[in-house]
Parts: sequence; C-alpha cells; structure tokens
Amino acid sequence: LGISLCGGHTEITYGLDRPILVGQMLGEVERDKLVRSDGARPGDVILLTKGLAVEATALLAGEFPGEVRGRFGDEFWERCRNYLKDPSLSVVPEALVACRAGRVHAMHDPTEGGVATGLRELAYASGVGMEVWGERLFLSEDTRRLCEAFGIDPMGAISSGALLIVVDPGDARAVLEAVRARGVACKEIGVVREASFGLKIQREGKLVDLPLFQRDEVAKLFDRT
Repeated sequence: LGISLCGGHTEITYGLDRPILVGQMLGEVERDKLVRSDGARPGDVILLTKGLAVEATALLAGEFPGEVRGRFGDEFWERCRNYLKDPSLSVVPEALVACRAGRVHAMHDPTEGGVATGLRELAYASGVGMEVWGERLFLSEDTRRLCEAFGIDPMGAISSGALLIVVDPGDARAVLEAVRARGVACKEIGVVREASFGLKIQREGKLVDLPLFQRDEVAKLFDRT
C-alpha cells in the first residue's frame, strides 16, 4: 500500500498497567473517486464479500484455544486461527476491483457488531431503508460450527474482512463477477429501499426487523471468564 511510518513518541502515564499503542492512518484520493458510506440510494443492490463473522472465527480460535481444540481438533483450530490471513481481514483488493468494475455508490467494512450492525451504519449514514434477504447471507462451515458451539449469532459477531458494497443495479452483476474473479466470495444480499421502509430482513417468507445488537456477540463471551 506504500505506507510510511512517520515518527511518534512514548510516555509513562500513571494508572495504566499495560502498554497502549495508538496509530492514525491518512490517505489521499481523487475527489470524484471517493466512495463513502453515505452514498447508498433506493434501488441499489447490496453485495457482501467473504461472509459473516470472519474475524470472529479467528478471535474465537485465538482466545479460547483449549475449547476449540478440545471440541474440534488441532487442524480445525489452526485453520480458524488463520482466518486473519485466509480469507484475510484486508478488504483492499476487492474494494479496488469493485470500484473499477462499476458504479459503486457506497462501501462499508463491518467490524464490531457484525454485518447486521454494518448494514445499520450504512443505512443511517445514507438516510435509507434496506431489505436484506436472509437466505442469501452466508458464512463458512468453520464459522457456522464455531458460532453454534459458543452459542452466538454470526450476524452480530465481529466481521472485519467482510465488505458491504452498495452498487447501481445496472452494474451489480459486473461488480459481483469482478470480485469473484479476484478469488473473493461475494453474493447479492439485499436491496436499498426508501427510508420509510425501515430496516427489514426476509426470513422464511416474512419481512421482520433487522436484528439490533447492542453489543458484539463475541464480547459477551468474555463476561464468563
């Protein structure tokens, strides 16, 4: 990415018993090529890459190695821990490909609170509603098994690595195929509606409210430790 590290300093602060690292990253982009999270328009198609709870998979394996290895074995544990690199938490390659392939109106990388929270943040920023197709949401089999074992909802689990792409309906297929050609899993998961529609998800043929997660699902597990 051509990143330069510019200076910094260290200090001692009373009351802290552990190191804290703080960083800031700035980038430059041509004004007419800037894609933000507030550009979604009614009628746009919503794409999701990599699926639900990508980082949660690595986090669960890393924070609870004994439980994961004991239940699923060393090979499974190692594979889940490696989700940081494969499928990777970076969204840069697919974001660049998507923007080159079609008219992308908005993008957002869901982190804490999962894809459900990421969709809400996109909708709030853009002042729109959304219809999400529950049967189109996807996750790896590793992730499904881990979330089931720990009793958490993958829709509300930290999903760094995934990317929500909101694209003009006329270019949705081109963007979808371009991202897939890059080797990144991608699916259409919904459509942008007027704000009055609200935030809804299709489940078993019925439209219901999109789940609201006040706290990340993985974070809840630390209450028991």
